[in-house]
Amino acid sequence: MKTLYPEIQPYQTFFLKTGSKHTVYVEQSGNPDGIPVVFLHGGPCSGIRPDHRRFFNPELYRIILFDQRGCGQSLPFGELENNTTQDLIDDMERIRSQLAIEQWLVFGGSWGGALALLYTFQHKDRVMGLILRAVFLARQQDLDWFAKDGANRIYPEQWQRLIESVPEQSRDNLVQGLCDVLWGEDEVARRRSAREWMAWGSQVSLGNDYQPGPKGEHATEKMVKQARMELHYAKYHYFIDDCMEAGGTTQRMEKLEQCKEQLPTTPRMEEVEQCREQLPRAPTVGALGDTGAEVNENQILDNCGALDNVPTVIIHGRHDFVCPMESGYSLHKMLPNAEYIVLPNAGHIAQGPEMVDALVAATDRFAEVRR
Repeated sequence: MKTLYPEIQPYQTFFLKTGSKHTVYVEQSGNPDGIPVVFLHGGPCSGIRPDHRRFFNPELYRIILFDQRGCGQSLPFGELENNTTQDLIDDMERIRSQLAIEQWLVFGGSWGGALALLYTFQHKDRVMGLILRAVFLARQQDLDWFAKDGANRIYPEQWQRLIESVPEQSRDNLVQGLCDVLWGEDEVARRRSAREWMAWGSQVSLGNDYQPGPKGEHATEKMVKQARMELHYAKYHYFIDDCMEAGGTTQRMEKLEQCKEQLPTTPRMEEVEQCREQLPRAPTVGALGDTGAEVNENQILDNCGALDNVPTVIIHGRHDFVCPMESGYSLHKMLPNAEYIVLPNAGHIAQGPEMVDALVAATDRFAEVRR
């Protein structure tokens, strides 16, 4: 059974400028001449960790990790302005371009897996393959399972603590109720809701391994910001519509290339950013209204047919109660050529012998094919 590769340190770290108030933390480790792979963390807002480098053979891979906007070491932490899925996709292209990478393997789990698919819709020619863990399709039914009617039947005690952190009249629409509290003026209520939201996520993702914090544990301002970011994306349906309508696939990039053709042979970064600013943009949060935008429920699945020739591995734990098995199976039906691996004893997180073995084996197989 395969295990994580030994701990390694980055050989380069930097903060990517984005043309906005955001700066994005990026690191490279492994072999500078190896197969480029970009790791997409989940959440949104969970951030990267040193162990994420260890899914890849450091002798064979050039390992790129980054904290998505407002996450981890990226600054400002928790900032929501100019923080949409399309912004994250554009950041990935900035990173790839700055590092002079023609194509890379894209590795993502949960929210990171959804982001990987959305990126590939727009930049298929830049993706040499996909490794997707714990498939999340960003549908309303996926959010409802987690925050309305589904996982609450498995962990009713923790669910009760969560719903009690919002006013009773807000419990029929918990996401909106949590938003009202987290953006409200009552600091005690904000911190309580943030603590219970984070505890709920930990319980559902970790299952029997979840260890509750001490009773009355103080919720930090960082926890409030993290909860806000997760709900910012959830409330606005993960900005999926926006990715598709913004030229989602080829239209957006054709416009970018047309603009760049008018620039000097070696354009400055500021000139490229000016081209990006001319592209269709996500609506601001305020423009979406109080209930968020209406979306086509199956935007990701409906567009997957265009990716059938992208080498893909789908890995899903049978005991994943954050992203139930149906998500992975539905994606596999749309990508029948993908390698589909069901782990009978694994859950949601990228830990545990069975899950680690499957993920490391997938990256090893990909490297072997590319050699």
